[in-house]
Amino acid sequence: MTPEPVEPRKQHVYSITSAATSHSDDIGSREKRYAISMGIRTACFIGAIIADGWLRWVLLAGALLLPYTSVILANAGVRKRGAGPSVFGPEKAIEAPRPTQLDD
Repeated sequence: MTPEPVEPRKQHVYSITSAATSHSDDIGSREKRYAISMGIRTACFIGAIIADGWLRWVLLAGALLLPYTSVILANAGVRKRGAGPSVFGPEKAIEAPRPTQLDD
């Protein structure tokens, strides 16, 4: 008797922590964003050479401002808040017990 072929199940990955992404994943995403931004900058330079009039100046301004913003955004990193509970305190405030009134 031969076993029936088993279809691979879709594996669901569950987050059990509120930890941030790994350092290598963070660096990779920063590099990707920076490369995309520099690609847009190159397109702005090429467009500024081809275009005429006010569009040339807009593309040239974009090509000059993109490196600054790209470096700032790449160095900022990704700071995502975890989906889990906060490790620094309870989810909601706990009320203090109210003092009881003593009759004299």
